[in-house]
Amino acid sequence: MSGPTIDPSTATTDTPVLLLAPRINETGLQLRTAAGLRGLRAHTAASWRAPRELLGAAVHVYGGPLFADAVGRELGLALLEPAEDWLARLPRALTGRRVSAATLAEARTLRGPAFVKPPADKLFAARVYPDGGALPGPELLDGDTPVLVSEVVRFRTEYRLFVLDGAVRTGSRYAVDGDLAVAPLGPDGPEVLAFAREVLATAAGRAPLPSAVVVDVGRTDHGWAVVEANAAWASGGYAADPDRVLDVVLRSSGPVAQLPVEDVPFLRELPEVVH
Repeated sequence: MSGPTIDPSTATTDTPVLLLAPRINETGLQLRTAAGLRGLRAHTAASWRAPRELLGAAVHVYGGPLFADAVGRELGLALLEPAEDWLARLPRALTGRRVSAATLAEARTLRGPAFVKPPADKLFAARVYPDGGALPGPELLDGDTPVLVSEVVRFRTEYRLFVLDGAVRTGSRYAVDGDLAVAPLGPDGPEVLAFAREVLATAAGRAPLPSAVVVDVGRTDHGWAVVEANAAWASGGYAADPDRVLDVVLRSSGPVAQLPVEDVPFLRELPEVVH
């Protein structure tokens, strides 16, 4: 499933480039097609190094955090991601459960079951742990590693929403009763979007988000609730409209020179990479 791709050697350096990670997934294929159709350069990396031919170009990236970290600084990328404690700052009326930001050392003292996850990078499995002793030990991860600790709740259906400038651009269902079940928003669409508007309005006042981001929401046995928020440049699109997903991805991972000032607090800190 390949889409129209412009050869980087034949395009002008001021044409925006969508750089895709070497192990391209289904969303990456869809974004490559969407980028080509609107006249952007689409380039799939051959390795985990910044392509020499793209240095100095207006690059946007789609891929996982490890790939973004490997190429981001050298390519001058501004990668947007929500604050690590964003979910914990929302009112319980929107999360449907108690959520707290903690360190892994604090979470290791838990005496009962809780859902524990790294807020951004997948440093360990996000799941329900019977107690803190089941979490990765200090020989694997430092105690100061940030985590989110949530009261256990069952989501019946879950939806992914791509948000640009505080409004949902497109979305998709992605799970039913915890199992992958990809489909358009469907009959639940109006309720999903109404709840999303409430979440985004509240977030603007007490838990701001970057201008381009992914927000996951779901239905529990007790009503609608926020699942989490994630970086758009590393999130699967599922059944969402690829062209609108691309709009959000481009904003979420563009050149530093194009970064809106209001997005500065949401910049991912990129490591120095020595080749």
